[in-house]
Amino acid sequence: MIQTTPAIDTLRERYLAAQLSGNRQEALRLLVDEGLLCGVPLQELHLEVIQAAQYEIGRLWQENTISVAQEHLATAISQYVLAHLYRHLPRDPSNGKVVMMACVEGELHEVGARMASDFLEMAGFDVRFLGANVPADHLARMVRETPPNLLALSVTMPFHMPQVREAVRKAREVSPSLPIAVGGLAFDWGPVLEEELAVTFFGKSVRELVSAACRTLGV
Repeated sequence: MIQTTPAIDTLRERYLAAQLSGNRQEALRLLVDEGLLCGVPLQELHLEVIQAAQYEIGRLWQENTISVAQEHLATAISQYVLAHLYRHLPRDPSNGKVVMMACVEGELHEVGARMASDFLEMAGFDVRFLGANVPADHLARMVRETPPNLLALSVTMPFHMPQVREAVRKAREVSPSLPIAVGGLAFDWGPVLEEELAVTFFGKSVRELVSAACRTLGV
């Protein structure tokens, strides 16, 4: 965990307040005017503001403090902000490796996968981001038609683990030697047997995903 500063803590609190009030323009203004333009690294804004605020939104939803509609509104604001910050990503030179990123079938939480895709791009990877709720058959077809160097699967809710297993199985059918990474909050929230999936590695944080991808693909 990065050691935060009082300034970042305040920025996160104000960003969270903007989310809860449904003010997406204020949320974006905070991260640009009081974040990027004040010299805060984009990676820090991703992890210590947006991601941390999303964790708090998830906690409030789990405790029934906010409604599903409020959670959706807050999450849509983070998606909006990430889309606008995308053009500011500092990118390393291309390493020539392609990563295909997808949320498994039924998984609608894509903010973490989008953030992981951004970090991979910053590290020089070419990322094909497929988004939320990708059926295993269609994922396998994409792997077959446009083979990546690495397939990364995201799962937030523990009850989607069967879909993870199915996605891995289908991908292995069309590309037996393809490296596969799996990550997401499901591995923190629910007891799972990681060994059962027989994947190449687990990226339990975006930084861990990037470093493991670099090791696995030799970049």
